[in-house]
Amino acid sequence: MNAIILSAILGVILMFSGIFVTSKTAIRNIATAGMALLLLVNIAEQGGFHLFNVNTHNMLVFSKFGLLFNSIAFSATLLFFLVSAKDITNVGINAAEYFALIFFISCGIAIVSSFNSLLLLFLGIEIISIPLYILTGSDKRNLKSNEASLKYFLMGSFSTGIMLLGIALVYGAKASFSMEQMHSSINAGRNAWFYAGLLLVLISMLFKVSAAPFHFWTPDVYDGAPTVFTSFMATIVKAGVFIALVRLFDMSFVGSGYDWQLIIAIVTAATLFIGNITAIFQQSVKRMLAYSSIAQAGFMLFGVFSQNDFSREGIILYTLGYSLATIGIFAVLIKMKDYTFEGFNGLARTEPVLAATTTIFLLSLAGIPLTIGFFAKYFMLASAVKSGSHLWLVIFAILCAAISVYYYFRVIQSMYFKTGLAETEPVTPVFRWLLAGMAAAVIILGIFPNLVLQYLYF
Repeated sequence: MNAIILSAILGVILMFSGIFVTSKTAIRNIATAGMALLLLVNIAEQGGFHLFNVNTHNMLVFSKFGLLFNSIAFSATLLFFLVSAKDITNVGINAAEYFALIFFISCGIAIVSSFNSLLLLFLGIEIISIPLYILTGSDKRNLKSNEASLKYFLMGSFSTGIMLLGIALVYGAKASFSMEQMHSSINAGRNAWFYAGLLLVLISMLFKVSAAPFHFWTPDVYDGAPTVFTSFMATIVKAGVFIALVRLFDMSFVGSGYDWQLIIAIVTAATLFIGNITAIFQQSVKRMLAYSSIAQAGFMLFGVFSQNDFSREGIILYTLGYSLATIGIFAVLIKMKDYTFEGFNGLARTEPVLAATTTIFLLSLAGIPLTIGFFAKYFMLASAVKSGSHLWLVIFAILCAAISVYYYFRVIQSMYFKTGLAETEPVTPVFRWLLAGMAAAVIILGIFPNLVLQYLYF
């Protein structure tokens, strides 16, 4: 509850600070300090200290899993501010509003990580989605940004309608929005409506996480949105919706009396295949990362497929590792003047620190050992093996992970083995140190993943 209320308050503060504060530097500092405060109060709640005692009538349940995810999401957002806050303020003249929208999105993420009612799930998803429509179209001078915003809004609104219809059908079958009552018995005549409702909710959530075959909006939206906001959308937002999907599946689908694993297995395989194959043929690194995010969503779907201890540990590691690596890569991408693979030619000679850190981030996304990405993928695959069913999916995922190495290594090849002098925007020493620190965290957590996982149990 600490994070939900404080993030909403900070969003309002940032919104009004745009009226009274004209300095973009001051706005950046207020936002960064506010995110650090939000992280601290969430950590305090993990330790049992509650700033706000609100009776939610069991509509919100704050577990160790949800609070740990919140801490990871807020930590990643803080890093995002540290490396990209200046780029956020450069998107347009409404810098304070951009930060305010990000804080409102953080509020939605805190809700979906703790919901215990379908009403709160819907509310949290919409609090996440609506600010994203605005951020996507924030670069009003760019027609691609306007097009991406409109496309995202229309497709998002359509998926919201599907979710509402699904929730209505579930309510008709159960006469309650409570997740705890999902397991109660219902008569045979109403089961069909219950399953239909769950299927519609699942389709809507799969759209939100850009899983196949509901992924078509992702490349255009990610490519058209300002690059700095694409970084946020592809990492923290995607992970937040995944946590909501994991909680929803654990509390309702698993106890519904129907075997949903085959459906999730097919969706996972399709997402892995489409994301990896299409990423191979991209000529823009930004668009390649958009399709790569679809492939990464395929691995994160193992957290929904397996529903065991390994999957919970895996989704936590995946959230952290994927966020660190992708935020770092996009921070470097923003500095590049050319987003194509050729634009990275010779980067190791002009900016060796940027090239080295980007290499570490790409190795983590590919799942190479000694990076956190390796253990994230390992835990996801181990969770599927432990479940004991659909082992073909594990083999297929390993093959797709091998394919992903090709397009990630294309960037590394351009930086180190292609002739050229990559052109970048001016890079400060602080920026280089921040990237080096993030790269070091990727390696340290890849060697000692229990530094994070221990908080799930203690």
